[in-house]
Amino acid sequence: MIMAGGKGSRLGPLTTHRAKPAVPFGGRYRIIDFVLSNFVNSGHRRIYVLTQYMATSLIQHLNRNWHLGGIGPQFIEVVPAQMRMGEHWYRGTADSVYQNVNLIRDSQADCVAVFGGDHVYKFAVDQMETFHRENASDLTVAAFPVPKGDATEFGVIQVDANGRIQGFQEKPKDPQPMPDDPTKCLVSMGNYFFKTSTLLEALREDAADSASAHDFGRNIIPKLVASGARVFVYDFAKNRIPGEPPYAGPYWRDVGSIGSYFQANMELRGPLPALNMYNRQWRVRTATRDYPPARFVKHGDLPASDIVDSLICEGTIIQSAVLDQVLLGYDCFVHAKASVQHSLLLSGCDVGEGAQLRNVLSDKNCTIAPGARIGIDPQEDKERFPFISPEGIVVLPKGTQVPAEGPIELAYDLAEVMKNDPSTRAQMQALEGKYAVGDRDRHSFGSRGPHYKDVPLA
Repeated sequence: MIMAGGKGSRLGPLTTHRAKPAVPFGGRYRIIDFVLSNFVNSGHRRIYVLTQYMATSLIQHLNRNWHLGGIGPQFIEVVPAQMRMGEHWYRGTADSVYQNVNLIRDSQADCVAVFGGDHVYKFAVDQMETFHRENASDLTVAAFPVPKGDATEFGVIQVDANGRIQGFQEKPKDPQPMPDDPTKCLVSMGNYFFKTSTLLEALREDAADSASAHDFGRNIIPKLVASGARVFVYDFAKNRIPGEPPYAGPYWRDVGSIGSYFQANMELRGPLPALNMYNRQWRVRTATRDYPPARFVKHGDLPASDIVDSLICEGTIIQSAVLDQVLLGYDCFVHAKASVQHSLLLSGCDVGEGAQLRNVLSDKNCTIAPGARIGIDPQEDKERFPFISPEGIVVLPKGTQVPAEGPIELAYDLAEVMKNDPSTRAQMQALEGKYAVGDRDRHSFGSRGPHYKDVPLA
C-alpha cells in the first residue's frame, strides 16, 4: 500500500496543482518513481497506490508508464479515495488504508507493506521483509538517524538493545536524542511492515476512536507499543542495494520543502553523487519519451557552450550558452549568450538570449525573455517574484513568463489556483498588483521548448 495522497504544502507553488508524489525530480523522473522502483526491483509486484489530493497528473503518469504485464498476480493499481467507510475523504494515513481494507482481505497476504510515496530514496524492501519475518514482528518500522534539529518533522523512536521500540513520539517539539549520539535522533521513515492480522485489528480499533487523528505515527504505532505488541525497528543504515559499491551509504531524502527539494536535485550533479542513478542492477523506472538526444549548438561566431557540473536531459538544446551547476529537464532551449548558474529548470522551459539566471527553480513550461535577470539582484527579485525560499531560491510557477523588465505574467489557470491555495495565498497577496495574469487561453501545460518553426537555431 503506497500512500500517495499527500498535499506537500511546504512545496508550494510546485504542489498547488499536483500531489507531492507527482512532483518532477532529477530532470526526467517523478518522486513516486522511486518507491515504485524500490518495490519492483525487490520483487514485490502487487502494489496499490492510494491517491487523493490533486491526483490527475499522478494518475496519468502511473496509467501511462507503470504497467506490470505477464502472467501471474502482479499489478500496480491506482486507488482514489472512494468514501467506502463513510461520507468523508481520507482523514489520515491510517484512515487511507482502513478505507481500503477490502483490498488487504482480498489479497490473503500474511503481511502488508505500508510505505509513503513522497520521499526520494533507494530501499531493498525484501531485506526489511526478511527482518520482519525473522523477528516475528507485529510491526516493523524503518528508521534512520537525523540531526536533532531536523527531528521535529518526524516520528522519533526509542529502542532497547534488541531493537524493540520502547517509545514513539510524532513530531515532538523537544525530540529525545539517541543514547550514544546526543546530536542525532532515530526517526521513522514512514515505511512499515505489518502482520496482516495486527494491521486489521489496529485499524478497526482506531476507526472506532472518535478522538483519534487516524494517523500511523500519532495513533497506531504508539498504541501498539503501549499494548506490548512486538514492534521492532529496521535499521535502514544496514540496507544494501544490489550493484552499489561497498562504500555507498544508504540514501533517503525527505524533499518536503523548497530548500530540501532543490538541494536533493543539486546533489545529482556531484562527481560521485550519493544517489547513484547509473546502477543497472537497480534501475529507477519512469516515462519513456520520444525526444531526440540533447544538442549543443555553436551559434555563429560566438564561443561554444561552456557546461560545468551540470545534467542535461533529452530533447534539450543549448546554444552558445554558459551553464554552471545546472540541472536542466527535457525539452528545454537555452539561447545564445545566456548564463544559468546553480539552478534547476524542469521540462519545457525557454531561456532567452543573454538572460542571466542564478539560484532559480523553474517549474515546467516557463519562458525567460532575452536579457531577463533572475537571482542577480535580491532586492529586485523581491519586487517581482512572489515565491522566494528562505535560502534565496527564486521559484517560478508552472507556465510563468518573465520579461526583461516589468511585471512577470502568471499562467491564468495557475494564478487562480495559487490565489486560493493556503500554501501560496499570502505570497500572492503580498505582491498583488505587481504581477500580471495571462489570458484565459494561455494555460500552463504548453511546453516552451525547442520549436524549429518558431526559433531559428543559427
